[in-house]
Amino acid sequence: MLIAAAFATLPALSLFALLFGRRAWSHAVVYLGCLGASLCLLAGGLVHLGGHPGAAPTLVLPFGLPWVEAHFRLDNLSALFMVIVDLSAAAASAFGIAYGSHVPEPRRVTPFFPLFLFGMNGVLVADDAFMFLVAWEFMSLASWALVLADHTRAENRKAAMVYLTMAGFGTFCLLPCFGLMAGPGGDYTFAAMRVHELAPTAGFLVVLLVLLGAGSKAGLVPLHAWLPLAHPAAPSHVSALMSGVMTKVALYGLIRVLFDLHGEVGWQWGAAMMVVGGVTAVLGVLYAVLQDDLKVLLAYSTVENIGVAVIGLGLALAFKDSGEPALAALALVAGLYHALNHSIFKSLLFLGTGAILTATGEKSLNALGGLLNRMPWTGAAFLVGAAAISALPPLNGFVSEWLIFQSLFQGPSLPHWAMKFGVPVVGALLALAAALAAACFVRAYGVAFLGRPRSEAARGAVEVPAVMRLTLVVLAALCVLLGAMPVVVTDSLSGVIAPLIGVHFPVSADLGWPWLSPVGATRGSYSGTVLVMVGALMFGAAILAVHGLGVRTLRRAAAWDCGHVEDNPASQYTGDSFAQPLRRVFAATPFRARETVEMPEPGDLGPARHTVHLIDPVWQGLYVSLGRLVDAIADQVNRLQFLTVRRYLLMMFATLVLLLLVVAVRQP
Repeated sequence: MLIAAAFATLPALSLFALLFGRRAWSHAVVYLGCLGASLCLLAGGLVHLGGHPGAAPTLVLPFGLPWVEAHFRLDNLSALFMVIVDLSAAAASAFGIAYGSHVPEPRRVTPFFPLFLFGMNGVLVADDAFMFLVAWEFMSLASWALVLADHTRAENRKAAMVYLTMAGFGTFCLLPCFGLMAGPGGDYTFAAMRVHELAPTAGFLVVLLVLLGAGSKAGLVPLHAWLPLAHPAAPSHVSALMSGVMTKVALYGLIRVLFDLHGEVGWQWGAAMMVVGGVTAVLGVLYAVLQDDLKVLLAYSTVENIGVAVIGLGLALAFKDSGEPALAALALVAGLYHALNHSIFKSLLFLGTGAILTATGEKSLNALGGLLNRMPWTGAAFLVGAAAISALPPLNGFVSEWLIFQSLFQGPSLPHWAMKFGVPVVGALLALAAALAAACFVRAYGVAFLGRPRSEAARGAVEVPAVMRLTLVVLAALCVLLGAMPVVVTDSLSGVIAPLIGVHFPVSADLGWPWLSPVGATRGSYSGTVLVMVGALMFGAAILAVHGLGVRTLRRAAAWDCGHVEDNPASQYTGDSFAQPLRRVFAATPFRARETVEMPEPGDLGPARHTVHLIDPVWQGLYVSLGRLVDAIADQVNRLQFLTVRRYLLMMFATLVLLLLVVAVRQP
């Protein structure tokens, strides 16, 4: 009943926003209502997480397709992703209470924000293909409206158009995917799809279509082009949901089809997903490390982390088909753990960016700097998120990536030569992505929060309201908690994946709490709890030593250079200069990075100019080419509107002859 009431509340809040949107107080009421509904859904997910598969609550309502009822079910997998979705949704709603008034067009945001939450949760509880696709489209259209909220900006209109096109492409792929799983009988319930056996060709098409349909929503390369356009265009609390949560709903769709409804996916698909995930991770972080816009940087970082999670899913498929259920369970636990972690620290980072926008109005790294002194709460929370996404221990990002590495180390034991050679390559790609991610966020945090202000907006920044700070602190605390107590999470995830893999695989079985020992007691064990305790003791000892042996008076002094005070922001690193070595090493070939230096003639007082030229190879090579092809085909088809009557009659006669020939050929 609690979950049903929360579902009913969200559309009611949307209607309330439409009726009372002209009143300033109404927006805070909507976000407060979304916070309450999200907390109820979060509680419902936690209650049903780890329950017996046969005891999953179900609901059948008398609407849907003609003569077909609407089916809903909350099993372990749905409950886990409901926790993932609504944890970040609660944080974004709380943040929106204060941040909503800073949005350029709040009346274009608040009516669609609860509908966005409604659509994402609807996908998770749908138990038939029709309701799944209806909720999927609900989620897509509501988020499209949020991307287009600030419609006066040309780049936002372009982002919304690209996003709508890719969303339509994803649904176009998912429709035949579910149709093939339903089979000739046309039973679109998930229960019927689980027992329906697919022919080899149909099984191949189902996997391909769900990878295209859900992969485009998740942001897998090369289907990621919409993501760095749409996520920065939306308001920051919406970007946190699109980047941190909506992409996880897409991963839920992948897992639901590949591990539950299909169930018989060959190891070759697992190997392909593993390679696609590795390429996605490296390209995503390479895109990110070159960006000046903080929101675009975070959007590309999402591409990287989706690739990391997909590596785990691909490994799980390969292990499962090869008769290694324990290793498959480990890889799937690692992928799900990373999905949970990414939803938290990416929401934290996007909301932190929203706090920076509130305080400064800037999101360009080269216009920020020195924010830690002016926004200490935001700076500290953002630092935790940056360290977590860089996979630094003892935070949560390290645990999930460490588990994925442990899974990769077992890949060469499979009998397939493609896996023996492919797994080390993917492991190298993952290691490269992790190193570049660390460099990316050292750059982002150092340029934005450290040093001296690079603009008057940064110089005049003040800390954001208390509710926004509290949201950031709670998310930062969750990053620490999930990293310090990983055994609790892995044990819960083991219960979630048991119905999908067929085994219950507690990752801490060999050494027991609080140690993770996924392979064995003597190989690859880790304890975030012990690491946090040792770190706290060392930190406390250092504080005591400094206060006991050091100077007691606190001294503050201005930054100095060569013996004199230096307050020129131009003397410090910028985001572009920090990224220059990485750009020259890694971006010269894939992004065709070129640098142009224009030096004035001797005696000319004009400034020198340094220009960097980059291209997006996926956009230029795939999407621009497809756009030109579509335009060319449309130009040719457009000629059919200007034919003579005789030519139209000839076309009709030719069509009739062709159809008669088809019928004649099909006659026995």
